[in-house]
Amino acid sequence: MLEKYYNINQAVGISIHILAYGGMLINACLVTVENNQLTIDKKLIDLESLEELKKHLPEKTPVALNLTGKGILQKQTEALSEVNQHNFSKILPNATISDFYLQNFVSGEQSFVSVVRKSEADKWIGQLGAIGLSPLQLSIGPFPVYNVIPQLNVYDNGIIFNGHVIELNEQQNWTSHRYEQEKRSQFPLKLESESLDEKLLIPYAAGFNLVMASKVQPIVADVPYLETELDTLIAVKKFKVKGVVILTVFFILLLINFVLFSWLNSANNKLSEQVGQMAQTSINSQGVEDQVKQKEALLNELGWDEGINKSVLIDQLAALLPEEITINKIDVNPVDLAASRIQKSLTFLNRVIKITGNSEKIIPVNEWIARAKTKPWVKNIQLDSYTFNSELNTGQFTIIINY
Repeated sequence: MLEKYYNINQAVGISIHILAYGGMLINACLVTVENNQLTIDKKLIDLESLEELKKHLPEKTPVALNLTGKGILQKQTEALSEVNQHNFSKILPNATISDFYLQNFVSGEQSFVSVVRKSEADKWIGQLGAIGLSPLQLSIGPFPVYNVIPQLNVYDNGIIFNGHVIELNEQQNWTSHRYEQEKRSQFPLKLESESLDEKLLIPYAAGFNLVMASKVQPIVADVPYLETELDTLIAVKKFKVKGVVILTVFFILLLINFVLFSWLNSANNKLSEQVGQMAQTSINSQGVEDQVKQKEALLNELGWDEGINKSVLIDQLAALLPEEITINKIDVNPVDLAASRIQKSLTFLNRVIKITGNSEKIIPVNEWIARAKTKPWVKNIQLDSYTFNSELNTGQFTIIINY
């Protein structure tokens, strides 16, 4: 129930496209999750500086940064479970993996590996922090869009937006990606029923990955210090939420304690007034209890058993009787011999039916027992004894039923 309060409820996805001549274009989407509804609160297109971006966003806003353009390398290869120095040399020969941030997006049988120099990415992350924002994720290229494809009005095996051309197979796995600067979608882009400028798809996807990080697998580069920042922020949220819950519980307990104390104090005063009356009443009550116990004991001796019709029970048992069995005797609530000897008076077993009879074989007896078990009033049934009498050429059995 509390997990929804641990998540980041508002984040901005910022896409920085680095131009060949050194400039940049910034597109941003402020994404908010409230009452299980995701909305886009702000849409910023073609900003040319971070200072201009700062004017539109509150301080400390969590940021999912996406980098594209100059300085970004993308390589498509067979699916890789991880990227290490050995296979990295095939992606970027004569380069050291520790100099780069890597993003390995696996889709079906393909890996789309994106890399950016740490110095370049750290520069942008640092500048975002300098204008008062809080970068928590870094993604590279258009690949975060994978998690929002189900929300798009995609009707064929391809997506085109803002120069990016992505081909999909029937399983919606990415088969290829290329960038053609002037390429644009033929149809207006829609997120479900909301129109969206195609320049905003990547920043929206980046923001979506951050606010839904606990429910989807975010497609991000491996940046350890950003992961630490994200984990710390979530840990602080958990601490605050749990603190509020604990304080609320203590307040409720204190309130309950006060109400109970007031009620008990009032009840104690009333009880004090009733003590005198109850003292006399208790004497009469004891007499009534003794009479009830005597009558209950008498009913037990008479075998009342709360008015259960024993003849009906016996009829039901007889109706289930196999042909091979002969009943000699049925005792309802028979004498408890052991207890009678100790107490030196007749004592009966309560709610017990004891049946004795003959059967040449034990199989029909077991069959009868199995049938009797199907009756809802039979709490327990067991074969007490079975002995074969060679003189009579038959078996003699005893069955005990608790009802």
